[in-house]
Amino acid sequence: MGAAVELTTPRLLLRQWEDGDLDRWAELNADPEVRRHLGPVMTREQSAGSLAAFREELADRGWGWWAVRLRAEGTFLGFAGLDPVDEETPFDGVEAGWRLHPDSWGRGYATEAARAVLRYGFEELALPEILALIAAANAPSRAVAERLGMTRDPSRDFDDPALPPGPSRRTVVYRLAAGALSG
Repeated sequence: MGAAVELTTPRLLLRQWEDGDLDRWAELNADPEVRRHLGPVMTREQSAGSLAAFREELADRGWGWWAVRLRAEGTFLGFAGLDPVDEETPFDGVEAGWRLHPDSWGRGYATEAARAVLRYGFEELALPEILALIAAANAPSRAVAERLGMTRDPSRDFDDPALPPGPSRRTVVYRLAAGALSG
């Protein structure tokens, strides 16, 4: 296993997961508002399992879903990162994603973290494009993608089979080509 890459921004550190992240990670995943577009709330055990999986993926390949924390205060905020799209997705590619604790919403952290992730994907991994797969009704995440300069590709929109039937199953696809990152 290798070492996970760390990314920094003026306000944030994207780093390997630590055991101390579990309490806020589990709290975030147990929040119905956070999970509204992601499926059912998660138990503490499910959150612990996802933390362990993220940690292992970061250690194995150096990149993935990074834990995000404030640099100055050290507060754990959530995650941001890159991951190959799931096998059930009707196309291949690498997606960028973000999920932050509600007490950090509306402060630009998701955009800041995602911009660092996209830069890493383009500059270090030499990805030709990066996708964002977002529930159609998730206006805040769609706004983050648009602030990053990502454009919607309706030809790739799909119903996510990993989610229960209903309006949150519809997933819209945003894409950004190498060299097109804004900011």
